[in-house]
Amino acid sequence: MTLVVAAVLALGAALAIAVLAREDVEPATGGTGYAGALRPANIPPSEPEGLRDQDGNEVSLADVAGKPVVVTFLYTTCEDTCPLTAQQIRGALDDLGEDVPVLAFSVDPANDTPERAKRFLLEQQMTGRMRFLVGPRAALQRQWDAYGIRPQKEDLEHTASLVILDGEGRQRIGFPIDKLTPDGLAHDLRALASDPAGS
Repeated sequence: MTLVVAAVLALGAALAIAVLAREDVEPATGGTGYAGALRPANIPPSEPEGLRDQDGNEVSLADVAGKPVVVTFLYTTCEDTCPLTAQQIRGALDDLGEDVPVLAFSVDPANDTPERAKRFLLEQQMTGRMRFLVGPRAALQRQWDAYGIRPQKEDLEHTASLVILDGEGRQRIGFPIDKLTPDGLAHDLRALASDPAGS
């Protein structure tokens, strides 16, 4: 009898380990095939007109057409959420083994300068892997409105979220930053890249 009980306990432990290992490899997808949340269908692409990256270059969705694109919203003097977001993205890119386009839109136009954007990217080891878009408030406001983002205010934290665009620039998958993991983001980038409806 003791041997039977021991065998059952050992089998249960082995199954638990297998389940936990499987969860580490493949994030829960909630039945959608994606770790993040599906965005509403048919949100039109939002061209980042009037904005430039940290090096002064104009940015267009045509530059990144045909592949998934990571879009997020950061500010350069942030000490917690924004560095964490950058590191989660960096981890996903490392997991993928290749870079995908990453666009970070400023949520603090009064303080985010190209020089500060360059320093932020350098500190987060994202130079060459992320483009930090800065510019006039009106041009950034169009992006905030398109993605449902509240900008940074002195007494109110900005909306911390990330969106994956498909190859046509449509919003497909969203993550609140507190639900974002490198594994989940890498999983969804792979899944979207292989999804015919997303290319």
